[in-house]
Amino acid sequence: MSNNSTLDAVLQKLDEGLDGALHRLMALLRIPSISTDPGHAGDVGTRLAIAMGIDPRPHQGRDLHPLPSHLANGIRDHSRRGHDLQRFLRPDGTLDTAAFADFCAAAFRGGVDVIQVRDKAVDVAVELAAFATLVPLAREHGALSAANDRADVAALAGVDVFHTGQTDLTTAQCRALLGPDVVLGRSCHTEAQVRGARAEDGLDYFCTGPVWATPTKPGRAAVGLELPTLAARLDVEDLAGARPWFAIGGVDADRLPEVRAAGAERIVVVRAVTQAEDPEAAARTLRAGLPG
Repeated sequence: MSNNSTLDAVLQKLDEGLDGALHRLMALLRIPSISTDPGHAGDVGTRLAIAMGIDPRPHQGRDLHPLPSHLANGIRDHSRRGHDLQRFLRPDGTLDTAAFADFCAAAFRGGVDVIQVRDKAVDVAVELAAFATLVPLAREHGALSAANDRADVAALAGVDVFHTGQTDLTTAQCRALLGPDVVLGRSCHTEAQVRGARAEDGLDYFCTGPVWATPTKPGRAAVGLELPTLAARLDVEDLAGARPWFAIGGVDADRLPEVRAAGAERIVVVRAVTQAEDPEAAARTLRAGLPG
């Protein structure tokens, strides 16, 4: 059979089935598509992840973008607690690991999702001793451990989360030192910094504040509720750029309704839990005022 004869036969076969093919195509086109509907962005992303062989489930508290995962419902966490280690030091300067463990366990039972050790006044040895207690305890409670500023300490301790300020290591430098799995976050104090954090590749979450003046950030002027309000508005206007963010600075149970009204779904607190007579009850009260 010549090439022309073969082609004629193929075209004849296509012509014979054309009506049926068009009928099936029109039926397919009548099915509503979710691919261009922003309301189904998460569904489409999950399907793509499955098709590509990527596990779409959150990894160490992360979600797929949007609400990037590296943390979603956000970091899935809704409250992150900083911690003053000095109250747990013995007279000889070593850490009372039993007392520290009791506090952390109480906070986790109360609903705390992440505990960050941040006390620049203590020795590195004390920080590492704290992490040796905190890291396994957090995993036991299905929660996360976090380090601040010191990537070397974070690497040695094997924490889940690493937080930096505006003048600390860049995201790229943190990734080079800590690898792809650590959740990375940054403090933001201005509109430009919030917009930059939302756009930065590899950054998983950011914090907005301090909302109110706080002794844990001496010399840092309060930014008020305008910054968390901006972050919430940007999430609505630009869903693709959304990622988990926290309100930080002077937040406590009395001020929580104001923070929530500004659009924040996640908070960072220190004194509201660390200085409470009953840390578990204090954490539970705060957690009850947050979504999820």
